[in-house]
Amino acid sequence: MTNANQLRVAVPKSVRPAEAAALLGVCRDTVYVLMRSGRLRSIKAGRARLIPLAAIDEFLSADEEFAA
Repeated sequence: MTNANQLRVAVPKSVRPAEAAALLGVCRDTVYVLMRSGRLRSIKAGRARLIPLAAIDEFLSADEEFAA
């Protein structure tokens, strides 16, 4: 099989707040509180608020350091 025949899967680099909430195991309102407080980085694209997956990783890493 050649590379041209392989199925390409798009991997998102960012998610919406509801998807971030599911990834973090919290409610959507909590994600908005975290964004407003600056603990969870987000960007605005038009009317949409997007959270880079890297920001979720950073948030989780920061919480691990805080807990230790």
